Amino acid sequence: MRTSAFVYPWDVTGDPEAPARIAGLGVEQVTLAAAYHSTRALTPRHPRHRIVTAEYAAVLYPPGDRWAGRGLRPYPAGRWAPGDAYGEAAEALAAAGLEVHTWVVLAHNSRLGAEHPDTSVVNAYGDRYPWAPCIAQPATRAYLVDLAAEAAVRPGARGTELESLGWYGLQHLHAHDKTAGVGLGDAGQYLMSLCFCPSCRAGYGAHGLAADALAAAVREALEPLWRGAADDEGWPTVEKLLGKDTATATRAWRESTARTLQEEAVAAVRAAAPDGFQVLLHADPVPYHCGANAGVDPAHILSVADGVVVPCTGGTALLAPFAGQAREGAVLAANLTVVSGMGGSPGTLAADAARARADGATELRLYHAGLASDGDLAAVREALATR
Repeated sequence: MRTSAFVYPWDVTGDPEAPARIAGLGVEQVTLAAAYHSTRALTPRHPRHRIVTAEYAAVLYPPGDRWAGRGLRPYPAGRWAPGDAYGEAAEALAAAGLEVHTWVVLAHNSRLGAEHPDTSVVNAYGDRYPWAPCIAQPATRAYLVDLAAEAAVRPGARGTELESLGWYGLQHLHAHDKTAGVGLGDAGQYLMSLCFCPSCRAGYGAHGLAADALAAAVREALEPLWRGAADDEGWPTVEKLLGKDTATATRAWRESTARTLQEEAVAAVRAAAPDGFQVLLHADPVPYHCGANAGVDPAHILSVADGVVVPCTGGTALLAPFAGQAREGAVLAANLTVVSGMGGSPGTLAADAARARADGATELRLYHAGLASDGDLAAVREALATR
């Protein structure tokens, strides 16, 4: 199966050995970050540094003229990826024989929420999630669509992978995160991710729901979860807590909002891209799920994009809903973590890849060539050599 490794520009720029090392893994492609959220990353082999701190969500290239005069616009990276860090890394990787695709993080941006708090998701208690832009707001949607087009279609790129193209919610993996004290489960995560900004309040109204009454119902529904007194069965629990009609209406609003954004963003990328440019989404086949892997309807998203990247570390069950809807030629990429310290299992990569193929995967994604130890990379080379 065709295999791509995720890479950051700072893994490559300043390290002349990095492109050959990555190509030597046996991958045909790299998925190189062009727009990325804040992070603190290890660079275990770089000759000049060991830790890179990306202080805020940024584009890793100079943003274009389309942003002039706009209130919502991407932030250029600071000292961790100055200038056209993406372009420099892409050129070096392509020279090593690797096909370069962009990796674009969209609705996940804490600096945007800090500087423009009205753009953030607001929960039923009135708390804002600055890391989670509300994708129902017209200005935010316009920003995300234009960012997708610009960051995806970089010089020389043959395709893109769009991450966080949907609702982001409570879960964040934020720095020093302290939100795991109560196990909310699937139902609680959904309820805590419902947005009550003005755009969403109007959206609920269009689906027959009074926003104030809905917020009160959500708070009441969450009370048993705070006490640890409720079982979680996913969506059936949401229906039980809110009532089936109310739950269905909230989901209708959110899913239509996400679907139309995905359609607009993919269309914008294709309009800006050369022929044959591949557009994939990081996706979860449960439509009401939030996060980096956007919850989608498999049939819908496979009619919009060229395929999906599906989280498969720990199991390949999420592939089946996509495999059942995939048209001929669609890409179903199984995303496998190969960093042992982050819960990955590079030693079982060959078996995991075989299992993914049997469950419908057509390609592999390996997270992450820059973060992995030498031992992890050796295991990857060995596994890919047996294909």
